[in-house]
Amino acid sequence: MKIADIHKQKKSVLSFEIFPPKKDEELKNIDATLEILCDLKPDFISVTFGAGGSSNNNKTIEISRKIKERYHVEPVVHLTCLTYDKKEIDEFTKVLEAEGIENILALRGDRNPKVPEKDEFAHASDLISYIRKNHDFCIAGACYPECHPESASLVSEMRNLKTKVDAGAELLLSQLFFDNDMFYRFEDYCRIAGIEVPVTPGIMPVINAAQIKRMVTLCGASLPERFERIIHKYESKKEALFDAGMSYALSQVIDLLANDVDGIHLYTMNNPVVARRICEGIRNII
Repeated sequence: MKIADIHKQKKSVLSFEIFPPKKDEELKNIDATLEILCDLKPDFISVTFGAGGSSNNNKTIEISRKIKERYHVEPVVHLTCLTYDKKEIDEFTKVLEAEGIENILALRGDRNPKVPEKDEFAHASDLISYIRKNHDFCIAGACYPECHPESASLVSEMRNLKTKVDAGAELLLSQLFFDNDMFYRFEDYCRIAGIEVPVTPGIMPVINAAQIKRMVTLCGASLPERFERIIHKYESKKEALFDAGMSYALSQVIDLLANDVDGIHLYTMNNPVVARRICEGIRNII
């Protein structure tokens, strides 16, 4: 089922993101995570995509197939384009079609000095347009509530996002953020810009201080003062940081749902305990 159709049927869509393990032996352990995640009845699970010809690409397909066939949950396959040409994209989409996978999250992908870029897809909108013209996938796009780190301004950010939607993105999944007011402002800007597709906030619970600081650097998310105090106070206490981080994320999710957002996309970091704790906290809300 296409996730755009799920959004038409439900007001608040619940989804998770997982990533393929880097080591083959860890791939065997993904079943335990999937068992727990799928038992929570998400509407879809997105699976990240390794860049630049990584062997993770095949793992992405393998895990997505398992999500669909064994657990009967819709997979959304991440597909990057900066280091691929049209022929390679065609080969990948043919495999997805053969597997009955209907949903793609189309991304430009991060720049990697170790992986040469190709010149056929400079932007995610180029990939979206190409897939839309040649295939019948439901295509999601990414968005940044605090602007993409490479954006020159908010105006250019919204212009580029509108181009992405006009190219064929049927919904948008947001990068992580820690200040809900920033998401609400971003949502307003989207509507002012004529972007009418569902915009789903992405939430990442803080359970590891070093990890979250790295993610914030990569995606440009700011840290509210209240959030910084939590990290500073508990970063050396693993269990305390986990509890405090989960409580903060849960308060974000509850506030977002109270404001009728289009859904919640939870970055699980392959930790089923994270997903279960959030889902148990919102079971009677969502």
